[in-house]
Amino acid sequence: MPQQLSQLVFVYGSLKRGFALHALLQGQLCLGNAVTEPWYRLFDLGSYPGLVEWPDGLEIRGEVYQVDFECLGRLDEAEGVVDRLYVRRQISLQAEFRNRDVHAWFWLNAVKGLRDCGSEWP
Repeated sequence: MPQQLSQLVFVYGSLKRGFALHALLQGQLCLGNAVTEPWYRLFDLGSYPGLVEWPDGLEIRGEVYQVDFECLGRLDEAEGVVDRLYVRRQISLQAEFRNRDVHAWFWLNAVKGLRDCGSEWP
């Protein structure tokens, strides 16, 4: 079986075009805008959002990139995966990305008292 050389990722916050961490995606392929299934919520964590699964979820808007594994490592580091701030796992998207293996970073900490961002951050 051939080794997977890239991963599709859904970004919804500071990694999007025009935001603070977008430079980490330099040289990676942007596949376009995307919308999740209505199973998630975004909460305002200050200078970035946190995505969580939510019983009364919304369709979250973001962008999908095809990234190589070197970039994926940089993104995991920036998202604090080792520090257990976020976990990267599969997310359900609509339209052309439906049923594709796309990952996103999910916030692992409490959201009580945080502002709900609606379907898009900021």
